[in-house]
Amino acid sequence: MPHLDGMMSRFANGCGKSLRRIRICDAVAKMLYCNEFSPFMKKYFLTLIVCLIGLYIFLPLDVKSQQTICNPLNISYRFTPDKPSRRAAADPVIVLYNGNYYLFATASGGYWHSKDLINWVFVTTKDLPFEKDAPAAAVINGSLYYMPLNSHIIYKATDPIGGKWEIYNDAFPLSIGDPDLFQDTDGKVYMYFGCTNNGYLQVIELDVNKKLNPIGQPVNVLKGNPLEHGWERPGDYNTMTQNPWTEAPWMTKHNGKYYYQYSAPGTQYKSYADGYYISDKPMGPFTYAQNNPFSAKPEGFITGAGHAATFTDKYGNYWRIVTMVISVKHIFERRLGLIPVTFDKNDNMVAHTEFADYPMVIPNHKIKDVSELFPNWMLLSYKKSAEASSSIDKTPPSLAFNEEIRDYWSAKTGNKGEWLSVDLGSTSTVNAVQLNFAENDTQLFGRDGVLAQQYLLEYSTDKKNWKKLIDKTTNESDLTHQYHVFKTPVKARYFKVTNYRVPGGTFAISGFRIFGKGIGKKPTKISSFEILRDVNDTRNVKLSWKKQANATGYNVRFGVQKDNLNRVYQVYNETELTIRSLNKDQKYWFAIDTFGENGVTRGDTH
Repeated sequence: MPHLDGMMSRFANGCGKSLRRIRICDAVAKMLYCNEFSPFMKKYFLTLIVCLIGLYIFLPLDVKSQQTICNPLNISYRFTPDKPSRRAAADPVIVLYNGNYYLFATASGGYWHSKDLINWVFVTTKDLPFEKDAPAAAVINGSLYYMPLNSHIIYKATDPIGGKWEIYNDAFPLSIGDPDLFQDTDGKVYMYFGCTNNGYLQVIELDVNKKLNPIGQPVNVLKGNPLEHGWERPGDYNTMTQNPWTEAPWMTKHNGKYYYQYSAPGTQYKSYADGYYISDKPMGPFTYAQNNPFSAKPEGFITGAGHAATFTDKYGNYWRIVTMVISVKHIFERRLGLIPVTFDKNDNMVAHTEFADYPMVIPNHKIKDVSELFPNWMLLSYKKSAEASSSIDKTPPSLAFNEEIRDYWSAKTGNKGEWLSVDLGSTSTVNAVQLNFAENDTQLFGRDGVLAQQYLLEYSTDKKNWKKLIDKTTNESDLTHQYHVFKTPVKARYFKVTNYRVPGGTFAISGFRIFGKGIGKKPTKISSFEILRDVNDTRNVKLSWKKQANATGYNVRFGVQKDNLNRVYQVYNETELTIRSLNKDQKYWFAIDTFGENGVTRGDTH
């Protein structure tokens, strides 16, 4: 049966040469060659197996290559030990060590590890001081080290998955703010550090042979300069005049160059962003990068892209684990996010924050272009009609659909049976749902005794017949930014989430976000718009444009190179925008894209 050999070969190739699939194809071929089967039975089995293999080929069986996340990260955010009751995590570091990613963050009561950057396992231990802020973590000479802010102790892991650490140096002589440990390719080790609103961020070499103790004296690298750098001005919209906090140094080496990254203007602001200075030497001198801030997310469902750590995954792709902002109950109410990073042809560092709180692919290979990471699932739930079992007057159902994590809907109670539903307006194709649970009237502190959220997610085409979509009614994982992806997209118009249990307080949701594809047309293109640069203060610019058909919102892209508009300012339902984060007297290029439920339409560059 030579024709069968060719067919099996094509099946194997169609399967992407997956080893498991090729073995199945081989097994089928051997079975059909067996003389114990009659011609009729061979024909019957051949037809059956061809159908099954066809399904096997076209179903997304390689789930790992298709797995997505949606910021903020869905990890077990701890209730802080101090009042008011709130969840938080910030100032993160991710390092890859012995095939596992390790995630450390400020005052989280422990740390996390993961094989894939998607599923995180929490670890706690008495070996580390977790109430310290902004820890450093790094792999040096094949071992994992950890050092908190303002600590004189450096720790070394013996079994980080098991929570086993030992004190490596108990007498580090300097008091260090926001430390970053970095080992260069020549084996030398440096510490970059600083957290100040009036001083310098610094660097010092460490002795790798003497407990990582300092060599020589710290070298000044940079200090805040808001008069020149509009993005360093404090405030959600860079409108304040006091000194910014420059902090969170982080070093990345790429293509022989050293990228000294830092944060400004303050962790509580939507404008919290990262810039960098660049040098050919690890201790400088460093030069300010003109595309700063290279990592910023001033608007969207959740904002902020500062105090971050840049790292490479198992395949050589660059990422940043960033601090994202809520800051409602307390200025230190924060979350974490993952953002991809690339370097352009001129070695400029670029963090891709466009749609950074929409679904994003976590790849299992070295990507060729950052566009591979975005599945183009659009938001379908923005400002859609919503109903609820009950509502507190100041928190109506609409606040769960306005793309602002600082707002939330709350039921009057936390009782089983409270619910929230949304009408998408028409039957749409839905690929994923993100449920962001909020904390309203909680009196919880720390991790002990905190119950996991339990709920049921359903969908309907007629609002009468409801089908179960996600059953978390017996859930015991304390995850509050639950993100659900469907292997087979759902056709539905209505979605409803029903409470079965809350950790504490009332049943509350800050974002009931539904992603997929609508049934309408893509938004129309913006080909012209008005740009007014403030002649008295060139750090400011105002843009205005006409409302476009089928547009949910607009991405204002801008940058210092015409072919690299690396910064993005996302707005919903607006037709003008004032940006106060430009570098003084620097030339910029702008484009405005339209986006809606059926995709994105790129605008022309001006």
